[in-house]
Amino acid sequence: MQHDVHYSNHNAQQQQGLVLPTPTMQNQIHELAKTLPPPRKQNTACDACRSRKVKCNRLPGQDKCQHCLSKNYPCTCDRRLNLHTISRTHTQRRHFVQQATSEKKRSSAISRRPRNNSSTSPNSNNTSPPASTKYASPIPEHSAPSPPATHPQLPLMVRYGFCPPLTTSTPTRDVLCFVFAPPDQSSNHTFVFPPGHISSPYDSWGELASKLEDEKFRADFALDLVEVFFQIVHTRLPLLNPEQFRNRLRLQPSALPANTPPLHPALVATVLAWGTKFSEHPLLVADRRRPGGQSVLAKTLIDRARDLAEALKVHRIPSTDHVVISLLIEPLQNQNPDDPLGFHGFWLTSATRHLLDLGINHKSVMSNIQDPENRGTMIFAWWMTCICDAYASAYYRRKPVLDDEDYDIDFYTVDPVHPDMADAQTPSPSPREQLEFLGYYRAAHSLARTARQMSRQLWRPATDSDGIPFDNLCTFAHALTEWRDEYLNLVGVPSNFEGEWDFVSAVSSCASDATYHVMWIILFNALDDFGIKELNAAINLPNHADIEGVKRKVADEALHGALRIAGLAGVLTSNGYLRLDPAVMHISCILAGTLLARLGRPEVANCIAGLKQYSYAYEEAGDQANEMSRLFNCARMGELELNHMASVTPRVGVSSSSSSPHSPRGNAMLVDDQHLHRTNGSSHPFSSTVGSFSKPSIYGQ
Repeated sequence: MQHDVHYSNHNAQQQQGLVLPTPTMQNQIHELAKTLPPPRKQNTACDACRSRKVKCNRLPGQDKCQHCLSKNYPCTCDRRLNLHTISRTHTQRRHFVQQATSEKKRSSAISRRPRNNSSTSPNSNNTSPPASTKYASPIPEHSAPSPPATHPQLPLMVRYGFCPPLTTSTPTRDVLCFVFAPPDQSSNHTFVFPPGHISSPYDSWGELASKLEDEKFRADFALDLVEVFFQIVHTRLPLLNPEQFRNRLRLQPSALPANTPPLHPALVATVLAWGTKFSEHPLLVADRRRPGGQSVLAKTLIDRARDLAEALKVHRIPSTDHVVISLLIEPLQNQNPDDPLGFHGFWLTSATRHLLDLGINHKSVMSNIQDPENRGTMIFAWWMTCICDAYASAYYRRKPVLDDEDYDIDFYTVDPVHPDMADAQTPSPSPREQLEFLGYYRAAHSLARTARQMSRQLWRPATDSDGIPFDNLCTFAHALTEWRDEYLNLVGVPSNFEGEWDFVSAVSSCASDATYHVMWIILFNALDDFGIKELNAAINLPNHADIEGVKRKVADEALHGALRIAGLAGVLTSNGYLRLDPAVMHISCILAGTLLARLGRPEVANCIAGLKQYSYAYEEAGDQANEMSRLFNCARMGELELNHMASVTPRVGVSSSSSSPHSPRGNAMLVDDQHLHRTNGSSHPFSSTVGSFSKPSIYGQ
């Protein structure tokens, strides 16, 4: 009854518009008020920090914030740029979104203005100046726009006010105008130009970069970069059809059928960015004449390819083109997962999601793709994604995205060649077909399944806290041993070399060989960090000797694998192949060299030299080589110690200066060690290797 009276009074108060809080409600409101954030302060961040969505830290008495000081950016707070076109809302948007909206409105207004099309008669009564040339080409031929002094972090198309914005239907000629637009900020390195040099917005890219103002030069330069891509990168990542790409790249529309769509702008930008990594075009050679020998133009094209892919929603919309673009962007970027400005793994995850959305993981869907070329590309893209996801999970200690149950395709296959077509007129097999004939994809898939199994068990919080169960350790060791017995002699570096190897055979065999051996190093590192669960529990085990025996086997295999990879790195470095490698051997050199450095092994010199050669295309490799040298010096001084694996891993004592990785002979040195004689039955795995590879022909060589 008392409850009914309280309920009727509460209803009466609600009808009158009043609800008095009870003491319990008051306590809840009071506690909730404690958790509310303080009143929002006025946003006084500068334009650069606001566009990056980071805190603007300006010390008292300084005109610039700490970020602008470190990057030498102009520290401005000019909001008048877009407030006259965008009304303020109660929740103010970020500055670069306001700018993008302003440019979009301005573009719409311009598109509604009357203009003379290219087909307009000269005698037309329309007296407005012709705008078709400016509309089709973002950068006029005779007056390239100077980049604005403010807002250096805004998206490139926003900064330059491209009108119309680039779309998937934009002609390739106009895409080149975007890709080769002048740098949006000046370089810290000032070139010494020859007398009579005319100042240009391109001066930050070297003395020859001003030639990019000419449309014909841009077209020729783009064609050179495309050829470098197909000669160097395509052999390792055969995701494109070279002939089809070259035909569609033609910059003269009359050379193509009327219904031929242009190449995807992000695909063009990505291929060109790859070409700048390895090209020796005189323009890029001049740009590398700066401290460190890095090309700022190459870095800029990588950023623009990524920006363009994001602007065209490559990471959001599933399509076959977007799968290929994502897979090509992933290894193009900085390979350091600790880079705060990097997007490590983002594009690989995007490609994985797109393939699942398209149903490529279903055999029934794959068989319904009528075009053989498209079907082959998607099958290869699936296996590349599947294998890279598994390997990356082992390399970077994370769970894999895919699992064995996520697909029902047995392994990668190519369409068989009809016997009637196999004659002298038939072109040679593509790199993709060569690798399949040699069994690389089948072997890689088998090893990827083992890597996926390792990652799901090793990188768990329970393993981190308790250790690796001994049963799991035995399973991993047995799986790796089985793979070696079945596949290593087929896809690894052979014992004897007959004739000369080509570039594809050399890097593919070395990569397969190194990928297997690095798995033992990964297992060793996990054991050293986590230990074995049964030993960590301090239980008297009857099989203690068996556990120590398996630990010793893992240590021996890891050391053997690190020495093997160091030898392969030395061979590839001596032939100049790592300068042309799209990061296939990168992680193997890092993990093997780090283990050798921790053990004080002088063979680390090969990995250090390989990483320094990698720095030609990947700037972060130079820093990784320096860190490896530091670890080696610390180990030789006795400052580094192993953890759980210290009892089964031999350490190398302090050696003479002749065995230092910094000595002139350090790169060619291979210490006489019993582990070096355990490779595929050969007495010395690299005795006949150096000098037996045929170098690929690239631009300028």
